[in-house]
Order: sequence, then structure tokens, then C-alpha cells
Amino acid sequence: MHEKILVIDDDPFLRQLIEQTLLQENYQVITAPNGPDGLRLLSEQKPHLVILDIMLPGLSGWDVCRQIREKSTIPIIILTAKNAPDDVVRGLRLGADDYLVKPFYPDELQARVSAVLRRTAMPPPSQQTPLRFGNGELVIDPAERRVYLNGQAVELTRTEYDLLVFMATRPGRILTTEIIFDNVWPYDADANMESVKWYIWRLRKKIEPDSSNPRYIITERGVGYRFMPNYSIPEAKTG
Repeated sequence: MHEKILVIDDDPFLRQLIEQTLLQENYQVITAPNGPDGLRLLSEQKPHLVILDIMLPGLSGWDVCRQIREKSTIPIIILTAKNAPDDVVRGLRLGADDYLVKPFYPDELQARVSAVLRRTAMPPPSQQTPLRFGNGELVIDPAERRVYLNGQAVELTRTEYDLLVFMATRPGRILTTEIIFDNVWPYDADANMESVKWYIWRLRKKIEPDSSNPRYIITERGVGYRFMPNYSIPEAKTG
């Protein structure tokens, strides 16, 4: 069965555009013009993903996102206006998984939906299984707390390693600066938000083939960062 996607948006033209785009990719699509109807369909239809406009009349997209997260871990892609990074950060804090800036191209919508569904379907990585990125170029070995680049060990500090693992085990997700800081530096009274930028810069110097044109740690301007490798899930051992 193809995945079912719920679209909550008060703009009938945009709802139709999203529906037609997703139907071309063989998704099932249900739509709602407002928050209450969207929440009702969420409960009745059990979709696999929600596309949510945050600028809804009445019950706002913020409130809808919050109510969804109170009862479900379903992935959410929020729709936001151009040049509104604060909206993106707020949405991510409320539990959204990704975002699209309006207006967007159909190909971009298809790519984001596919990426989010694929990512949420991934099994959580084993704490002992090495993670391989970039066709094996970058390897993280949690059992040994070691990192290898092209077969050579990379010397990382404890904080650099913790930062890399935190991001690499959430591939493709947007991680705000605040989320990274709260998880990597939870008890360090001497650190602050600038520590994230500084350590990202240091980490890029050590793991990126070209730190000025990063392949793995991508900046989402005004929001945070993504770890965007050519991600491959380790094959399960048999026998």
C-alpha cells in the first residue's frame, strides 16, 4: 500500500497543487482546509505524513502541530513563508521534521516528502554497529568511539565526537542550534550557543574533503544544520 499523506492548508489552489503533485508519485492524499478538520482526519485516516501550513485561520498551524505531537510521532513537514527563519525554528521546536518555503517547485515537494518518509522508516542505528557514510569514506565506530576518513583514524576531542554522533544518527534532519547545544552540551556551564558554530567549524576541518564546501554538515541559514551524507544503512549480518 502506498503511503497516505494528509495536507492541511486553507488555500484551495495550493491544496490542489500539492495533491496533484503527490498523486503523480502514487501517494494517497487526503486534504483539510483548517486545523480542526485536519486533526479529525488525522485520527480517522491514520496517515503516514502531514504537510501543515502554519498560517491557518482560527486554530493556527502552531496549535495543530502542538496537538499532533501530544498524541503522535507522525512526521510533519511545515509550510512557511519566504524569509521567515524564525517560523522554521519555532516549528522544529514544536516537533516538525522538515519544512518547505512557499512558493516551492513540485520536484522540491516530492523530494522532501520522499526523504522524510525514507528517514522515518529507517531502523534506529545500533550502538555497536559502525555507521558508514559517503560510500564508506567516513566511518563512525561507536564500539571504539573512533572515526575514520578514507581508512585513516581521525583524532577528535570528546565534544567533537559527541557532536558528530548526535548529528550522524539523525541523518537528513534539520537540527537547530538550540537542539544541538541542549543535547551535546547539557551540563557545560562554560559553553554557549557560539560553541556550536565553533565546533561545527572544527569538525568540518577534520571530516570534510573540502571544509569550505561541506558535503556532510550542511548549514541551514538562520535555522541550524543538517547531516546530509550519502547515507547507507548497515546490512544485517546473517548466519
